[in-house]
Amino acid sequence: MLNQPNQTSSHLMNTYARLPVSFSHGEGAYLFDADGNRYFDALTGLAVCGLGHAHPRVTQALAEQAGRLLHTSNLYEIPRQAELAARLTALSGMDRAFFGNSGAEANEAAIKIARLLGHQREINVPAIIVMDDAFHGRTMGTLTATGSRKVQAGFEPLLAGFVRAPYNDVAAIQTIADNNTEVVAVFLEPILGEAGIVIPDPGYLAALRRICDEHQWLLMLDEVQSGNGRTGRYFAYQHADILPDVVTTAKGLGNGVPIGVCLARGIAADVLQPGNHGSTFGGNPLACAAATAVLDSLEEDNLIDRAAELGNRLLDGFRAALAGDNRVADIRGKGLMLGIELEVSCASLVAKALDEGLLINVTQDRIIRLLPPLILSDAEADDLVARVSELVLNLE
Repeated sequence: MLNQPNQTSSHLMNTYARLPVSFSHGEGAYLFDADGNRYFDALTGLAVCGLGHAHPRVTQALAEQAGRLLHTSNLYEIPRQAELAARLTALSGMDRAFFGNSGAEANEAAIKIARLLGHQREINVPAIIVMDDAFHGRTMGTLTATGSRKVQAGFEPLLAGFVRAPYNDVAAIQTIADNNTEVVAVFLEPILGEAGIVIPDPGYLAALRRICDEHQWLLMLDEVQSGNGRTGRYFAYQHADILPDVVTTAKGLGNGVPIGVCLARGIAADVLQPGNHGSTFGGNPLACAAATAVLDSLEEDNLIDRAAELGNRLLDGFRAALAGDNRVADIRGKGLMLGIELEVSCASLVAKALDEGLLINVTQDRIIRLLPPLILSDAEADDLVARVSELVLNLE
């Protein structure tokens, strides 16, 4: 079934190990190649197209906005940006928003907020606690914050000002608190995405909130992958009934149009002033039109509650279908972030799935990561369970 795309890679930097397929169009949960072959997209562009492909409301919003105004820069007022900021702050419990073009840029803004606040408190080398196995991006700041030597290798010297701790280990954070007076923030994903959908213990985020309050640190959460309804709440931290000081998101916010946002409250919301930070394209009218259409769809179509329902259906289905396979170490998820961890390597399943018209991802060599769209029908969810389970059961 594999479609061989036109080879233009000689003119591209060799930064991706691309699969041998290209797509001409999409519809809902499916992508189509130039030969008309259909692929079930259970990855959604790495958690980006939460509304699926060619969503009518997003398509209409983009067409209408493109016909009026694409870009002016942030030298001027942008009404669509202000309206989107008001909606996102209300959804998040934050006070202010800064818009960029990606998750990495949103995370850079969070890092800069923490560092600038530290200097305002006369801390010469402000430190941010970050987690092992985290992924925050590939800029130098976010790459350093990322907890993966594979991602960092070859880009040394890394930036100073980061303290590493094991994920889901409250005692480790408390130990740092007892011994380090330079810390200004804790920065982490509420659910580890690239590490294989790792969900912390109940009470972990609340414990971090308590420690941060005791030491006047910022609690900063990276919801680039877990935000925008994917886990069954608008943000994953809302399951824990806590409020961070800073939260970042991107990916699903624009359903394929590049946009990222750093949201902050309290003292963190007022740290950045004119000249401290900026973005040429961030929050332009086109990107904000797309994000507004996404918010409208999530709310009017009740897709956030639907993500929770679908997640439970998929987890129940996988646990039933794979119950007899002793190579399955764990099946976990929150809403439509799901991981199937095996005791053996399963990287080969990506190509096998592609050959059968299914798009999945394997991370950490042994974890099948599924990030399907929020618009799945029950029948499509059951089909996904059947197809992925068959791949696992037939893995050699």
